[in-house]
Amino acid sequence: MESIISTIIVCAVIAVICVIGVLKYIKNLKSGCCGTGGDSIKKVKPQDSNVNNYSFEYKIKIDGMTCKNCAIRVENAFNSKENYLAKVKLSENSAYVRTKQEIAEKELRDIVINAGYIPMKTEKI
Repeated sequence: MESIISTIIVCAVIAVICVIGVLKYIKNLKSGCCGTGGDSIKKVKPQDSNVNNYSFEYKIKIDGMTCKNCAIRVENAFNSKENYLAKVKLSENSAYVRTKQEIAEKELRDIVINAGYIPMKTEKI
């Protein structure tokens, strides 16, 4: 009798987890993966968009980006700062960041983290 009760409890817990998962999935379908309701996020234009004015370039592999709004968030995180020019390639899960001066890897990683994503690998190009 005890094994039947514990089986019922385990099944109930699994059912609750499944219901929560389905509800979250439905919410994401309606509101977009980033909770933007399908609306696009406005891009921030860098202060200087001339690529020739930037001497250093970095490639940052980023985990957690799933849509174009995620990519725009990462670009905006860099482009809103002085002396940065960024372009995200969502298909590569990478950000290509140009700077006017050499930047420490930690600073680049911190910008990605503050944008809400996980920097995986940073390399100077």
